[in-house]
Amino acid sequence: MEIAIVLGVIAIVFIIQSLKIVPQQHAWVVERLGKFDRSLTPGLSVVVPFVDRVAYKHSLKEVPLDVPSQVCITRDNTQLTVDGILYFQITDPMRASYGSSDYIVAITQLAQTTLRSVVGKMELDKTFEERDLINAAVVNALDEAALNWGVKVLRYEIKDLTPPAAILHAMQAQITAEREKRALIAASEGRRQEQINIATGEREAFIARSEGSKQAEINKAQGEAAAISAVAEATAEAIRKIAAAIQAPGGEQAVQLKVAEKAVEAYGQLARTNNTMIVPGHMGEVSALIGTAMGLFKGVKAP
Repeated sequence: MEIAIVLGVIAIVFIIQSLKIVPQQHAWVVERLGKFDRSLTPGLSVVVPFVDRVAYKHSLKEVPLDVPSQVCITRDNTQLTVDGILYFQITDPMRASYGSSDYIVAITQLAQTTLRSVVGKMELDKTFEERDLINAAVVNALDEAALNWGVKVLRYEIKDLTPPAAILHAMQAQITAEREKRALIAASEGRRQEQINIATGEREAFIARSEGSKQAEINKAQGEAAAISAVAEATAEAIRKIAAAIQAPGGEQAVQLKVAEKAVEAYGQLARTNNTMIVPGHMGEVSALIGTAMGLFKGVKAP
């Protein structure tokens, strides 16, 4: 009975030792008598107890690896503290187990040396502008070397680039000066545009005023011409009416009477102006004046 119990316990232990359950996204490396035999995939697997041994257990998930910060020297001899993070994934469990004694340390060290080499070829300003180029260079160098370690380097990202405090102060001063320069340029451009707008407005206003003055002069001249034409038309019409009246019966007698009245009126006006009474020496002078006026009138009428 006791032997049966012992054999049962041994059988249970044997079964437990022979059954291996591998989780998803994991790979276990099995050695048989100290030599690599196979890799166990996720699920239930059977091994030979006391002969087979699970030597390494690897996760096939993407692993983020923090690369310690380090001081790099740029091409222009400026110290730069660089901090980054590396993402890798195990693609070959056997190589990851036997390719390197510690692939994580190997990747970390290689990432640091590659980073120093890439940064050393660039000037300080370029390191801030060419982060993608630095990341790609580190990934290419690591990926080629990590093949022997069964590791695939997916990407590398620079978390921080920190120059010395003096350099930071100089960069800040440069940025401030550049912004002040842009502000001054913008202000001068604003003043220039303002002067242009003022000059353009004054020119347009002057043109508008001159056009208005020109139109006013034209209107005035046209008005004066119209007035002169109207006066001339009225005068001509009056003369035509007077001529028609003279040609009518009794017209000449009326003209003689009118001329005599005007002569007498002229004598009266002359006397009042000179404060002296002026009378003709004899009435013959009045008759002669009337005769002269009628002669002139007939001379004009005759043609």
